Amino acid sequence: MTPDSGAAAPSVASPLADTARIALVGNPNSGKTALFNALTGSRQKVANYAGVTVERKEGVLTAPSGRQIRVLDLPGTYSLRARSPDEAVTRDAVLGKLAGEDAPQALVCVADATNLRLVLRLALELKQVGRPFVLALNMFDIAQRQGLRIDVERLSTEIGAPIVTTVATRKRGLPELLDKVEALVDRQTLTADNAWHEPSPAEIRAAHAEAQRIFKACVKPPERPDTVTGKIDGVLLHPVAGLVILLGLLFVMFQAVFTWATPAMDGIDAGFAALIELTNASLPKGLLTSFIADGLIAGVGSVLVFLPQILILFFFILLLEDSGYMARAAFLMDKIMGGAGLHGRAFIPLLSSFACAIPGIMSTRVIDNRQDRLTTILVAPLMTCSARIPVYTLIIGAFIPQQTVWGVLSLQGLVMFGLYASGIISALLVSFVIRRIFWRGAVEPFMMELPTYRWPEPRNVLMNLWTRARIFMSRAGRIILPLMVLVWVLSTFPYPPEGATGPAIDYSIAGRIGQFLAPLMAPIGFNWQMTVALIPGMAAREVAVAVLGTVYAVGGEDGETGALSTLLKNQWSLASALSFLAWYVFAPQCLPTLGVVKRETNSWVWPTIMFVYMVSLAYIAAFITYHVAVALGAG
Repeated sequence: MTPDSGAAAPSVASPLADTARIALVGNPNSGKTALFNALTGSRQKVANYAGVTVERKEGVLTAPSGRQIRVLDLPGTYSLRARSPDEAVTRDAVLGKLAGEDAPQALVCVADATNLRLVLRLALELKQVGRPFVLALNMFDIAQRQGLRIDVERLSTEIGAPIVTTVATRKRGLPELLDKVEALVDRQTLTADNAWHEPSPAEIRAAHAEAQRIFKACVKPPERPDTVTGKIDGVLLHPVAGLVILLGLLFVMFQAVFTWATPAMDGIDAGFAALIELTNASLPKGLLTSFIADGLIAGVGSVLVFLPQILILFFFILLLEDSGYMARAAFLMDKIMGGAGLHGRAFIPLLSSFACAIPGIMSTRVIDNRQDRLTTILVAPLMTCSARIPVYTLIIGAFIPQQTVWGVLSLQGLVMFGLYASGIISALLVSFVIRRIFWRGAVEPFMMELPTYRWPEPRNVLMNLWTRARIFMSRAGRIILPLMVLVWVLSTFPYPPEGATGPAIDYSIAGRIGQFLAPLMAPIGFNWQMTVALIPGMAAREVAVAVLGTVYAVGGEDGETGALSTLLKNQWSLASALSFLAWYVFAPQCLPTLGVVKRETNSWVWPTIMFVYMVSLAYIAAFITYHVAVALGAG
């Protein structure tokens, strides 16, 4: 790793003397993951803990002494009194009780130096456990700018652990931190039987009181209070102005998904079109050429063209998270979500579901109450995930004209915003129904620590964007490409019989499947090609676009060529296109999501309920949309 501002980073080339295993533990929003990234860089892997769906992140570094250190990044927690699956994993890891996991030899308790009040209780619990730990006062540069006065020496005495000041985003304090960690590992002071037990209410109150005493004794009010944060929050957290700003940010984000991405998308689309033309010109006409051009290139290219839009969406989400605004957005939405029967903590999982429902559902583990958690799981797939973007963009680009509204707003962007809004509103309505019919009762109050505002680190944002791009392209290779091969085979074979007059694809297996199911989907305006696209689209929503690209490429007759959007505009009615969009707002077109629901709930009941209610909503919404559009003359 490269040192920053003169700070020496851990060596990566020293000969190994021995190995050690440590774990990072701390409150949410303490910069714990940033410290993990600074220590391990790219030498990390992500998996799940044995028997649970909690994400496990472990990395490796080589200390200046030559010792190899394995670093485990534990889920954030405020206490070892676990109330969620994430917190239970952290507790068991600290106590050395994780199945199949070796106990860490030392812990690093990561604290936000500007907000020590809550972490002190956790530090006292770690002291009670008896496992050696060092307290890392992270974001110490912000604390210094605020004039916050921390008596580090006295604080170290009070909690019985060494303290190191760090700035993870600048790699400051890492050598000192590693020195302290290695000293703890060498001493091996862990007691044979730790003294921690599930605290009683009286013990919890006593721990709070002790943490407050230490805080008052060791932390003095800042000489230069952070009045800027207070002034900003006065606007951003205002019950009216704050919501208007939040909606404005979301609106700009969805407008940008269309307007900013257009040049890059046009370039990618032109590149794949040229590649298809080159393939057809270079290879003799026949089965192999059709397989390469119509199956592989047309299928995968029709999905990869949407990569710029997905990256723009993730760019905005990362900026909101890294700046500290995401927690404010959750606070603003608390009353609205509570009125719909959702816990305030559900906002983060639901917002995560804009990227993908799978991590959104997995992040519901932070919700303590089981009924609140199940409600959030059931409505999370209604949020418009990034996999829907290729479908939405394809249909909007084909049927919604490129024009501005009021001189500045993109009509296509407004339609996209409306689709996102439909998903949000439907999630709130469904959660309202679930809470009123099945699980009556008050929603628990929402408490969240608001982090300090900070400028997002460009390097971290770029690294995360690159990770998302790799995941999307890997998905195209692992899932979409094999499916496109299958769809090409089904769309090509068998050949039409002698004397056949219709398009060859009508006689293929795919054509026959689509025509068999066509009567079921005809009432909502779907043709057989649209119906066929839904089947492999269950593997991943965006596959439907690739299937349409392959089916129409294989089925092109009489030299018919052109972009997929142009083909659809010529062959679909506007009513059918709008119906297709309505279907995708609600339909559970993602088997991996259903699998994660099964793992998270440990039952097939809930994914079955989810599938049935979402398919029913999709069919009803598509039926109404199609017939209203036909009645208005859009047929």
